[in-house]
Amino acid sequence: MKKATNRAIRWAQAGLLTNALLVVVKFFAGIIGHSNALIADAVESSADIFSSLIVWMGLSIAARPADEDHPYGHGKAEPLAAAVVSLMLLGAAAGISIIAIRDIRTPHHLPAPFTLFVAAGVIIVKEILYRRVSRVGKEVGSTAVTADAWHHRSDAISSLAAFIGISIALLGGHGWEAADDWAALVAALLVAVNGVRTLRPAISGLMDEAPDRTVKERALQAAAEVDGVRSVENLNVRSSGIGFYVDLHVKADPKLSLEDAHEIAAKVKYAILEAIPNVVNVLVHMEPYKVSGNHSEDRVFSLPPA
Repeated sequence: MKKATNRAIRWAQAGLLTNALLVVVKFFAGIIGHSNALIADAVESSADIFSSLIVWMGLSIAARPADEDHPYGHGKAEPLAAAVVSLMLLGAAAGISIIAIRDIRTPHHLPAPFTLFVAAGVIIVKEILYRRVSRVGKEVGSTAVTADAWHHRSDAISSLAAFIGISIALLGGHGWEAADDWAALVAALLVAVNGVRTLRPAISGLMDEAPDRTVKERALQAAAEVDGVRSVENLNVRSSGIGFYVDLHVKADPKLSLEDAHEIAAKVKYAILEAIPNVVNVLVHMEPYKVSGNHSEDRVFSLPPA
């Protein structure tokens, strides 16, 4: 858990530094080269700086151990950070749209040719960053890191739109200056779509939506392999940051002593912790396994319906 969190934080820091550099490059290139799409792109990238900061803070807080005031840990800080980043994407889309619509109605110079190379460089850098950060987000199971990755992808998309708009404006010449601004408007729409896309899993995390069913299946299998377990029921898993909390009902021989039942519960707990490293805690409720007249004593394991 700690290793995964530190890895996610390092990539958030890398994104922050990259975004800071790109904001400066795009902003000055847009002003000097008369490219409104590139300036709008710089505005979007400036939001990326704050999003990386928020992800960094969210992951750092989520990694804190449980305390008296937060007995279940601080994991909710991670999806909360993801939700803030998603809302910032939507805000960036709105800001870019306002600037683009204003500039479409205002005559301005054609963009300079060198701005094409700036946009192309940004596309390459941000797409590489998106792919690497997205992979880390999936590996550690972090919605905040995944949202931050999509922020990089949205930046690449807005830069691509700027590249296309600048190209059309330069090829069309006088009278085609607004192509640059229309491209910025299209980029804003794509950024908004990405914002909505990343907001949903963040809300799911805040609402304790069950994680992927494979997590339940791995927990069930681990519990089922413990000696003395007759049946597993009511197994539930909820996310907390990049970790999981598991609770389940385990049925065992009713003739067992309290001490033996407690030992089985402990074995189930540690079996699940070993099978799923991201599990933070396991709550095992022991129950007597009752055998009806027509029921064999074969093990029965069940999961709630999907």
